[in-house]
Order: sequence, then C-alpha cells, then structure tokens
Amino acid sequence: MSDLEELQKKVRKLQSRAGNAKMELHDLAEDLPVNWTEIKAVAEKTFGVFAELEAAKREFGALENSR
Repeated sequence: MSDLEELQKKVRKLQSRAGNAKMELHDLAEDLPVNWTEIKAVAEKTFGVFAELEAAKREFGALENSR
C-alpha cells in the first residue's frame, strides 16, 4: 500500500473517531447538569481527536499535491 493510501486510511479512521467524540460531547451537553464534571475530559478528548484529524488532513493534502 502506498503512503498516500495509508494516510487516506488514517484520515478515514480519524474522521470516524472525531464523529464519535463529537456525539459523545453532544450527548453529554444534552444531559446537563447530569455528569457536568465530565465536561473537561470529554472536551479535551474531542479537541485532541479533531486536532489529530486536522494534522492528518494537512499531511494528506501536502502529499497529494506533491505528486
């Protein structure tokens, strides 16, 4: 498998993780004030996944444009 295909696969997996993290944060927000103490941990997890996704997308774009 080429580097481009590997990176594309990584982006797809991260998109799935990001979607799940977004829904977890959304569900937590809907249930407030229940479990309000989890806001920071869930938000940090969501932030981390989206930051990783953004970096992978930039890397994929750069690699794709270099071809």
